Amino acid sequence: MTVFVYVNTSKQVGPEHIKVFATADAAATWFEENDPEGMAFEYEVLE
Repeated sequence: MTVFVYVNTSKQVGPEHIKVFATADAAATWFEENDPEGMAFEYEVLE
């Protein structure tokens, strides 16, 4: 299983600093509305 992680380095560590999305589609929808130039990286979830 993987998740998609977005880190906003212009924000202080907290809720606005990092976003974790369960799917690429969820990330794409968020980016369209909040940060069209941003991107997320895929990260494997350790079980």
